[in-house]
Amino acid sequence: MKNGRFITLGIETSCDETAAAVTADGREVLSNVIASQIDVHEVFGGVVPEIASRHHLTQINAVMDAAIAEAGVAWRDIDLVGATMGPGLVGAVLIGLSTAKAVAYAADRPLAAVHHIKGHVCASYLRPPASDSTGALPRITDRGPFGASVASSENFIKTPGAGMAPPHLALVVSGGHTDLIDVRSYTEYRLLGRTRDDAVGEAFDKVARVLGLGYPGGPKVDEIAKNGNPKAVGFKRVYLEEGSLDFSFSGVKTAVLNYINTERQAGREVNVADVAASFEASVVDVIAAKTRAALHSTGRRKLTMGGGVAANSMLRARMAALCADEGVELSVPPPVYCTDNAAMIACAAYYQYKEQGPSRLDTDAYATLSI
Repeated sequence: MKNGRFITLGIETSCDETAAAVTADGREVLSNVIASQIDVHEVFGGVVPEIASRHHLTQINAVMDAAIAEAGVAWRDIDLVGATMGPGLVGAVLIGLSTAKAVAYAADRPLAAVHHIKGHVCASYLRPPASDSTGALPRITDRGPFGASVASSENFIKTPGAGMAPPHLALVVSGGHTDLIDVRSYTEYRLLGRTRDDAVGEAFDKVARVLGLGYPGGPKVDEIAKNGNPKAVGFKRVYLEEGSLDFSFSGVKTAVLNYINTERQAGREVNVADVAASFEASVVDVIAAKTRAALHSTGRRKLTMGGGVAANSMLRARMAALCADEGVELSVPPPVYCTDNAAMIACAAYYQYKEQGPSRLDTDAYATLSI
């Protein structure tokens, strides 16, 4: 406890980001430090689990120290230690969760082991430090093992959802997940729809690869699509059976590959920007339609978005238009809080601990985990 505020240390290592953050009273971000592995895995065209785990192991202590220092708190000020317990790459999750257990045990502080997807939902509750009127935090970088960089958060805009609270509908779109969730309270979630095959972020990465855009695919497809015609190629929209809120993106991914192969075999030049824009439009159309249906079925008047694909410019614009049309309040975190980060985990840990108490120190790490 510092200055009467409840201080949480959050740790996130579910995939390829080694992250630690400190929050006050669950929502105020005091620090949010991330060791990125993008340049490490770029040569492989995707995340290599073993390399990711090794990177987490070498960086986690330095990242935690940086988060504590940037927050301006001492280790004795920490009231709660929160960490992701899954879903994710189980070896990677294990590094962060084990570290959190060790810190909690050594400091005699409670542990909150949280669901990664609930963290993405909680990203819309975050706000930057009260002393920072612009919502921008200074950036620090350092080079670590495997060539990875350690960077503090850059919250470029005020978080629209600083006053957001349940109940609301949540859309989580990332490399491993495409979920529509009815958030009834800070700890009560009901899954309405999920992907049946490829998650939307996975589809973006695979399409980027066949277009020769490299890794990570999502931001690169988004950028080049801005110069393309979204109606140039009529990729099919897959809505599944009537009334379903589930998603399926493997078909459109295959359609892009088939289109490119057909054009090249015919000796025609492929307009990469047009293909990227058309693919993006097909995906966004489906997500928007499912989200609108979920809003109608639940009657929720608030919508949050989380996950790395929530940073996509076309999806953000479409959701803003949809919510304006429906009269629904929309909260989309700044991009730094859309991708994997520890501030969202600290926020989820705070509310979980307040309502459900501490987690056991023998809590397991999970590759898959129901919400």
